[in-house]
Amino acid sequence: MKLNQFLEDHFPNLKLIPPIFYGWDYSIRFELGNPPLFRVNKELYMEQVYYRSLELFKALHDKDDELLLVTSAYFADIPKNKVKKLNLYKKYIKNKDSLMALNLEILPDIDLDPDEIPDPRNNMYRYWTTCKVKDLRYSELIKSICNHDVGIRPMIYHRVYFINISKRTIFHIYDDRGCDVISESKDDLIHIYTKYNSWILDYDRERIDKTFL
Repeated sequence: MKLNQFLEDHFPNLKLIPPIFYGWDYSIRFELGNPPLFRVNKELYMEQVYYRSLELFKALHDKDDELLLVTSAYFADIPKNKVKKLNLYKKYIKNKDSLMALNLEILPDIDLDPDEIPDPRNNMYRYWTTCKVKDLRYSELIKSICNHDVGIRPMIYHRVYFINISKRTIFHIYDDRGCDVISESKDDLIHIYTKYNSWILDYDRERIDKTFL
């Protein structure tokens, strides 16, 4: 499955850059971590973050679902010919065929104004491959994504998108505070909108309720 073709077919005009919540009609933004709790008890805060992120992932994905695992990375001053494939894939994907099929697409500065000269240091390195959910160490991967901004190891500081080919959904944890979920169809998100309604970020609740009520 080709990444760009899948996005064009099912999520036309969507830019795979955060916040994807605001770039698609059928979208939900969930709160993972409660900021006041972080100041009181960091350990309990992270337990909540892990629990919510994993519950949402499991609600959206079945073990036999096929995924496009996409990672957007920035390497700034590292020359193009010295950029290596990410260890993220070797560490978290068990299927060797998926590792062998890893793709790399280099995108020029996406925030560039029309009259500006591109700076190679701002290039985005987009890696992606396909795998089954059951071939992914998703619990460890998700925890590593959540760990970045709070300084806990292991951590992943790249942007990681879980694109469910089978369910036509995209799941993105933008940091320990929250995550975005979007779907090709509104009906495909009704169940998590209902079940995890209390986790919806209050700041965006009015917009989300208008879509799903």
